[in-house]
Amino acid sequence: MIITVTPNPSIDRTQALAGPLTVGGVNRVRHGTDQAGGKGVNVAGVIHHAGEDVLSVVPAPDTGTFARLLTAGGVPTRFTGDAPARVNVTLTDTDGVTTKINSPGPPDTDGAGLAAAVDDAVAAAAEAAGDTEAADRWLVLAGSLPPDYPADWYARVTAAAHRRGLRVAVDTSDEPLAALVTRAAEDPAAVPDLVKPNSHELAQIVAAFGGTSPDGDALEAAAAAGDLSGVVAAASGLTDRGFGAVLVSLGAAGALLVEDGAAWFCAGPTVEVVSTVGAGDSTLAGYLLGAVRGLTPADRLALAVAHGTTAVTLPGTTLPTPTDLPTTLPVPVRVPQSPED
Repeated sequence: MIITVTPNPSIDRTQALAGPLTVGGVNRVRHGTDQAGGKGVNVAGVIHHAGEDVLSVVPAPDTGTFARLLTAGGVPTRFTGDAPARVNVTLTDTDGVTTKINSPGPPDTDGAGLAAAVDDAVAAAAEAAGDTEAADRWLVLAGSLPPDYPADWYARVTAAAHRRGLRVAVDTSDEPLAALVTRAAEDPAAVPDLVKPNSHELAQIVAAFGGTSPDGDALEAAAAAGDLSGVVAAASGLTDRGFGAVLVSLGAAGALLVEDGAAWFCAGPTVEVVSTVGAGDSTLAGYLLGAVRGLTPADRLALAVAHGTTAVTLPGTTLPTPTDLPTTLPVPVRVPQSPED
């Protein structure tokens, strides 16, 4: 069982432009779509369509546009709130450039109700699993936090889930990510079993630990050129501090995984990019599918990159299904973590 939590769900409104985006000018739309979105929602969708048990928890009412869009996909969902979901706008132009305009989310809620709902779902999953290995039970905490949530909300929920015996994956950025790192340094129970940053978020984590922050763009460019030393050093530093695994998405270059004392890199196949929205979520979902199926870290990474690469070939926030994936998965390679390796 995988439980995903999306504290700040959204209606993702994608507008495909008739040409390149003109800032300050008139941009005409060829077509548009509305889809239920949010990082945890996207992860749950990929996992559900892959045939694994998943529950999506969202602080939104079970009626209205968001609920209608979400339930149409058939993903098992627990609706826990009464504030309507925000609307995020994605502009995709004919040059393959994606521009996102994200709303902040509903104010005047401190996250206590969602935390209680998550704990109830986690307790039910643990009870249903019985003696099942904890490796088969994951809680995924993903996305931004609404304005009035405490910045360390993810750290608190991570610690509570660990007490219930679940493994926890976190994918977030900015202040919630910094707060997670700060709390994790003080409380081992708040340390995620998996964190999935992109290159810029990896730099934020390093800075939150007080280190010299690398440049995210430089890390990604170096990886594309074959130099993985910077991203390997940064990711390995996190596992040295107790993080179970670090999965770093590197855009078109591919992804890096540091887990079980080894670092693996998997290059992304060359594809035609239609939309990058949901690619990172699909990457995380691919890893989790590999985890619950008992795959090795290297094979989890291959499945993660296959999902992320496939996602960018699909329009809007359309998520990859098993039939969309390539018949042959990309092949990860082990990379040294230090000059002595």
